[in-house]
Order: sequence, then C-alpha cells, then structure tokens
Amino acid sequence: MSVAPPLLAVEGLTKSYGGIHAVRGVSFSLRAGEILALIGPNGAGKSTCFDMLNGQNKPDSGQVRLLGEETTGKKPREIWRLGVGRTFQITATFATMTVRENVQVALISHGKQLFNLWGSAPRFDRGEAGRLLELVGMSGYADRPCGELAYGDLKRLELAVALANQPKLLLMDEPTAGMAPRERVDLMRLTAQIAREKSIGVLFTEHDMDVVFEHADRIIVLNRGTLIAEGSPAEVRGNPQVQAVYLGEGLVYDARHRDGASA
Repeated sequence: MSVAPPLLAVEGLTKSYGGIHAVRGVSFSLRAGEILALIGPNGAGKSTCFDMLNGQNKPDSGQVRLLGEETTGKKPREIWRLGVGRTFQITATFATMTVRENVQVALISHGKQLFNLWGSAPRFDRGEAGRLLELVGMSGYADRPCGELAYGDLKRLELAVALANQPKLLLMDEPTAGMAPRERVDLMRLTAQIAREKSIGVLFTEHDMDVVFEHADRIIVLNRGTLIAEGSPAEVRGNPQVQAVYLGEGLVYDARHRDGASA
C-alpha cells in the first residue's frame, strides 16, 4: 500500500546573508492535522525559515514541497493560492472596517473578485463570513470596527481571515505575542481544535514554552540556523543540547514539575 506524501516536506533549506548562515540545511516534514512548533533563541533563523516557506524569501538551496508539489521560489500569492495561510506577530487588519468586512475582504480575494474590492465587501458572502467568525468565537463582534477591538480579539479575527483561504497549511509567526496568559491558552487551544477537525497542518513559532509544550504534537529546534533537535515535547524537553542552548535547566525543571503536579 502506498504511503501518502506529507503535507509539507522541507529538504536542505539554506539561506545566507553576506557569508553568515541564517538557515543551514534544515529538513523536516509536517502531516495534515499535525501541530508542529518551531522554536529557538533570538537569531536562530526561525523568521527566515518561515519567509522561505511562504515565498517572501528565496532560499539559496533546498526544496519545499506542499502536497507533493514543489513551491520553492514561488511568489507568496502563488503559494497562498495552493492553500497556505499565514498569521503574523503583529496583526494586520483594516481598522476602519468592521470585523465582518475584514473577513469578507479575505473571501473576496479567495474568490478572485479583487476587481471591486471595496464596493463588494459589504455584500459579498456575509453568510460564510459569519460562519468563520462563529468558528473563532467572534460572531458577537461582527459589526464592530476593528479599531475598537482588544488585542486578543484581533488575534482571533486574524485567524478567521487566514481560514477564509480554506488553507491546508497554516503558518503562525508568534501567534500569542502581546496577549495575556489566559488569552494565549485560549487562542492556541482554539487553533489546535480547528486544525484537527479540518486536517489543517499548523507550523508555528513561539517564545512561550507553556504554549509550545501544551499544544505542539512535535517540536523542532533551531540554533544559529541549524536544526539541533526534533521530536515530541517530552523528547525535546529532555534533550541536553536544547537545555544548554535554549530552555535552561530551570525552565525544564519547572515544566517537568508542572507535568507531575497535573498528572
């Protein structure tokens, strides 16, 4: 019986700037419905890796394949059309438009109706916009201007906008940055639930180790552009090299203590 290819396959991804290796020979894969965390200290190469997967940066060498199709070197919009959604560390919404209209704009783009973007937004697919807002718990805010939203609500709206593309793969760059601890847990729990229900693969970067260890199925760790560890949260937590360069003994001990206390 043939084995289906992974949703995302990355092989030997490399990028240098002026002789400095930002990413060096990174390889990993991601299955549909899997939550994969990409972690590492500042300057480890996480953002550069993300930008190459999304087409915002072209690798010097290596290959990226989405559902068996090579996307290396494709433009961001071409990759988006193949079913790759992305959220950013700093949210980007239209502040003067309503919550519903922001989702409608994304639906217009997905439906290739950019010829009359602003005039079409109030009328285009209100039902689907409402469904997406309900999915992320934002239906009660549909008619509010985005400029009035709290930061945590903006993050949930950004997730709804990303889902408007019906993505197969969701790239999330620091999805909980700037959020309160309770909001972080709620957002990632919601993301994980949606991803598993809809078989969406999720690759996310994150500095909050509580979020990483609670929600990731697997973790990959970069240091100075090189992949130094890959495995389950328990395997990565116990990896001596990861402890030395990133987590620190104190944080690893605290995480183990929490696991024991909650068992």
